[in-house]
Amino acid sequence: MQILAQLAEKEYKLAFGKKSHIAILGPANVGKSTLYNQFVRQKRDKAEVGPLPGTTRNNQEADTGLFSIIDTPGADSVGPSGDEERDRAFEAAASADFLIILFDAVQGIKKTELELYHELTLLKKPYIVVLNKCDLIKQSQISAVIKKAATTLNLSENQVIGITAKDGKNLERIIAAIANVEPEICAALGAALPAFRWNLAWQAMVSGAAASGLIGLLPLPVADFIPLVVTQSAMIIAIARIYDYKITVQRARELIATFGIGFLGRTLFYELSKFGGIPGWLLASAIAASTTMAMGYAAVIWFEKGEKLTNESLKQISGNLTAYLLNTLKNRFQQKPSKGNLQEQIAEALNQYPLNKESEFNNAEIKLEGDSQEGNYE
Repeated sequence: MQILAQLAEKEYKLAFGKKSHIAILGPANVGKSTLYNQFVRQKRDKAEVGPLPGTTRNNQEADTGLFSIIDTPGADSVGPSGDEERDRAFEAAASADFLIILFDAVQGIKKTELELYHELTLLKKPYIVVLNKCDLIKQSQISAVIKKAATTLNLSENQVIGITAKDGKNLERIIAAIANVEPEICAALGAALPAFRWNLAWQAMVSGAAASGLIGLLPLPVADFIPLVVTQSAMIIAIARIYDYKITVQRARELIATFGIGFLGRTLFYELSKFGGIPGWLLASAIAASTTMAMGYAAVIWFEKGEKLTNESLKQISGNLTAYLLNTLKNRFQQKPSKGNLQEQIAEALNQYPLNKESEFNNAEIKLEGDSQEGNYE
């Protein structure tokens, strides 16, 4: 029950969370206003930018649709006026739901930047670290710069995102990272930034599938386990919110029943167990994760296009995903893994699956009800 409670927390935040305030913090002249302008829709809300430090002296907030973004002065300013700017920046950080901590990739993380970082983390806010101005670094050196910054901040390399704010390069990675670190803000991001809905929906799908895979690891029936349906329902509600589609818990469960996910899971388990040689825990976990992922994919098509995948197509997607997860996990685990390790490996494997591309979604020859065209899911 403790494990299920932990799983439910993130899925609940995805489905029902309402956080919506993001603040951009960092030293002076690292490109905070430039990044801020990438989020802002209306020209009148754009921040003034310039090459000289201190162009931004006051907090500036804009509504991007369903979430607000706050630009702040340099939080490392000194002197009487600098202290005031610093105080304004920290006031914005204290009132925000999420922090984007921005540094200069060229300048790196010096002592003063490191001290600022530690002060911001003391606020106990969810955050991500971003290195701007990566266009000013040789392509061959970017990885080394990110690694050095991560080491200085005592973070892993995948926790530091390199961007070029002036042209929005890698902005989608910032959106995905925010949704992953703070799922409560996921729906607001999707509603306000339609272009990033697939990236956000993918995060919800992987989260739901990894949680389902862990549920499948527990010694209970694969498709008849109530928490599995609860997890899938939360995932569908989260995807619906990302696409600004109104849906209830009851309606989500009706969709699961309509697509026949429970029956599909039992069928796959029966068919594959006949072959033997596959540990029961691995089979149950892979099927629970793959059917949940397929359900999420079907939900995206439903909310995006208003069309329903045929049961045949859904079975093909689930079968392909199950085979992929079985092969991947079997190679990584010689014996039953710890719960945390399994969940992490499922998420990593799914993020490497070819379905993790918006082009795959847009260009796939999916088979819809009433459509005679054959589907292709390879």
